[in-house]
Amino acid sequence: MNEQVAVLGGGCFWCLEACYADVDGVLGVESGYSGGHVDQPDYESVCGGRTGHAEVVRVRFDADLIDFETILGIFFSIHDPTTRDRQGNDVGPQYRSVIFTVDASQREVADAMIERLERERVFDDPIVTEVMPLTNYFPAENYHQRYFEQNPGAGYCRFVVAPKVLKFRREFARRLKR
Repeated sequence: MNEQVAVLGGGCFWCLEACYADVDGVLGVESGYSGGHVDQPDYESVCGGRTGHAEVVRVRFDADLIDFETILGIFFSIHDPTTRDRQGNDVGPQYRSVIFTVDASQREVADAMIERLERERVFDDPIVTEVMPLTNYFPAENYHQRYFEQNPGAGYCRFVVAPKVLKFRREFARRLKR
C-alpha cells in the first residue's frame, strides 16, 4: 500500500468529509483545522474567523488505488473554487478554498490542475483556491467526525450536505466503494 495524505478546505468540512468517505481508495477522512496561527483551535474560535484556520479534511488514501490528481478532481467538483471565503451561505475565511500540500509533488499537481481548469474555462469566474504548504493541522472535535453519517436528519445536513453528497455520488459513481 502507498498511503498518502491530502489536506483540503472547501467550505464546511462536513460536506467534504461525507463525499470523500465514499471514495474507493480512501482509507479515512478526518475533519479538522489548518492554516492558522492559533495552536489547538476549537470550532467556536475558528468560526469566529480570528484564528486564521480553515475548516479542512485530512484525507488518507492509497495512491496505488487513487492518485492525488483524482483526489483534487473530486475536490474541484464538490465546492465552488471561485468564491473567496465563501461556500453558499457559509461566509468567512474559515470556509476558503485551499489546498495544503505536504510536498513539492503535490504542489506541482495542484498548480497544474488549477492552470488546466483555468485554461479550459471550466468555471465562469477565476479560481481563487489557495495552494500552500501544510504547516499545521489540528483534528476537529469528536462530534464533527462523520457528522453527516451520524446526523442525516439535522437541518444543515438535509438541506446542504445531502444534496452535495447525492450530486457527488451521481458524478463519481464509478469511484465509489462497493
